[in-house]
Amino acid sequence: MAESAPIRWTNAVTLGSVAVLVGTELVGAGGAAGCAIGGLFQFGEPLTHVLEGLLILLALTGLYYFLRAALAHEPIRG
Repeated sequence: MAESAPIRWTNAVTLGSVAVLVGTELVGAGGAAGCAIGGLFQFGEPLTHVLEGLLILLALTGLYYFLRAALAHEPIRG
């Protein structure tokens, strides 16, 4: 079995911290935007919750691509 490079703990902790910080901001912004848009256009509660869910999924997709780019610039191993 091939040996893998040791984990760089400073990079791992930094990326974990950034994931929590950016993820919280993106998900919060997605939920708040869905609530604001639903209230502004008076969509009703069920449609507003659907809009919030879609915007939160969009935020999580953005977080995924952000973390992929972050891992490319600051690798955990190697």
